[in-house]
Amino acid sequence: MKIKISDIPKEGLDLEFDEATAPGSFTMPVRASLRVDRMDSEIVVRGELEVDLKFQCSRCLGDFSRSLTIPVDAVYHPVEELGAEERHEVMSEELDMDFYAGEELDLLNLLNEQIALHTPMKPLCSDECRGICPKCGGDLNYENCKCTAGSIDPRFEPLKKLLK
Repeated sequence: MKIKISDIPKEGLDLEFDEATAPGSFTMPVRASLRVDRMDSEIVVRGELEVDLKFQCSRCLGDFSRSLTIPVDAVYHPVEELGAEERHEVMSEELDMDFYAGEELDLLNLLNEQIALHTPMKPLCSDECRGICPKCGGDLNYENCKCTAGSIDPRFEPLKKLLK
């Protein structure tokens, strides 16, 4: 969703929408409630978005869905403010800052960025997920493993003689 910067009134703009995200990114629709304020050339976007995402559990490899509610707090400045600097060290107070070029602000990029930042790196279907058996591949959440727990890796068999 793109908004023209000149269309943002002094008192701000409230946006509520359901939007499908960019192709190749997240395929679920995003519900967003955003407040866009403009102070001279600075644009502040605040609010929250909700998205239902499909994951694959990192332990049991099962598919599951999870709903995420993500707070949004971003400040945009014109790209011209960067100047001709080739390198710029980002300070901690600039972590929520981004830049826009031209007369339009693409909120879809902001939504995709926030979803990516809040997506778990190692998604789990539940904290109690027991995963899969490394030997037989059975899902330990639904069945008890029938593998022998006390078997020793054949490479370590000679070390067993040292214990006697």
